[in-house]
Amino acid sequence: MKKILIIADGIIGAHFIDRVIQTHSSENIYHIIEPKERQYPGANPSRFIFHAFDATSFYKLSDLLKKEFVQVIITMQLRPDIENTIKNIRTCNKTLRIIVLDQFDMEREDRYTHYINANELLASRLIDYLPNVPVIAQNVGLGEGEIMEVLVPFASSFVYRHIGVIEQKNWRIVAIYRNNELKLPTPRTMIHPNDLLLLVGEPSVLKSVFRTIKRELGQFPAPFGTNLYCYIDMARDDHKQILDLLEKALYLNANFASYSLIVKVLNPSNIDLLWQIKEHSARNVQIDICYRSRSAEEVILEDMKRYHVGLLIVSRRLFAQQRIRKVLYECNVPVLKLSERSLVELQEVVMILGGNRDFERVSTTIFDISEQMGYNMELVNYTHEFQQEKAQVVEHIRSLATIFSRSIKVTELSENPIRALAKRDNFLQCLPFHEKMVPTDWLAFASIDTERLYMKLDSYHQIFIPVRI
Repeated sequence: MKKILIIADGIIGAHFIDRVIQTHSSENIYHIIEPKERQYPGANPSRFIFHAFDATSFYKLSDLLKKEFVQVIITMQLRPDIENTIKNIRTCNKTLRIIVLDQFDMEREDRYTHYINANELLASRLIDYLPNVPVIAQNVGLGEGEIMEVLVPFASSFVYRHIGVIEQKNWRIVAIYRNNELKLPTPRTMIHPNDLLLLVGEPSVLKSVFRTIKRELGQFPAPFGTNLYCYIDMARDDHKQILDLLEKALYLNANFASYSLIVKVLNPSNIDLLWQIKEHSARNVQIDICYRSRSAEEVILEDMKRYHVGLLIVSRRLFAQQRIRKVLYECNVPVLKLSERSLVELQEVVMILGGNRDFERVSTTIFDISEQMGYNMELVNYTHEFQQEKAQVVEHIRSLATIFSRSIKVTELSENPIRALAKRDNFLQCLPFHEKMVPTDWLAFASIDTERLYMKLDSYHQIFIPVRI
């Protein structure tokens, strides 16, 4: 068994000794020095040996240090007492490991003495109680934020999602605390409001996950970004199409909780059109004209970081280009592809359920969009395929509709849903943005995958929402 020496006085020292006594480890023997004898009910006499003397006394301390201790822990109230005690220990043993509770910002004596700053410890503990601040494990693992605790708010983007449909790349949900009980999650476990999630992963990734969990309705384009970004290429769209695209982007900027609309103009070739675009410059509308010859891929990826973009707005003609779709997918933010139909008169958001459960990953974003724009919501279920998987998605969507006080219409169709929707006048189709949508798929028309067939509804407005966090 390992012998550990604890030198303590005051209230903090007494509390620490109480906590040590309550530990379940039977692998250590503790020698405890206090100035006066104190009673500790529950202390096992075979594991806890108490000594009542002044630890600054070299004579008494040196006699005890003849035992082979692996570590000394010091929690004393006065700085001179700590300094003299360390000096006495070092006279007897130059390399014995010493842990000191430091309330005085003391200087490090040697590499075998470790100081725990009490002020930083208390401050970090108090921060844990602030709302919307991640709780990070300080004394477990590396203590660098790779273990995090997050309380799921009532209107979180994670509420009523199944663990199995949450993409956990470089991070994991390892435990759920619900009603003061520990639950080890399975892929079918559903997250509820007020669940306490224990996350493990890369610290930078967990910070992003934390923001996503805490996001509530009315914040779109958050958490993807803060600004809308309208991309205009004068070499691709004609005069009328460009002004129509700009008008719709301005309308969206007035409805979403964005800070600014960035209008990016590439390949400027029409002076009159440029002046018409510049007339819309305002406090929350920035016109950025690129006069140099640069590729669309380079410009978009650079601006994504520069402007903290949360929604990309493009024309249907631009989205039809495979190389543009590729860079838009790489941006990992929602992409709104606008058609020539009216946006002001649009009143409905439509989702077609596919054979996967990706709508659980993007559902809160869809609810947020419909909430801010005042759109009705409809879920179209093609009843001839994958009903077991779809039932869980419908359950999830209905649960969200309840907590967000939103009505949603679930339409069961036995005919091809795309053919049925193509007969309607106007709607916004919401789709998970998959990598399979990037290449031009000439065989998609023979597929039953409704997501691969998105181009069949190309004449309607469509928003593509990334499924990756």
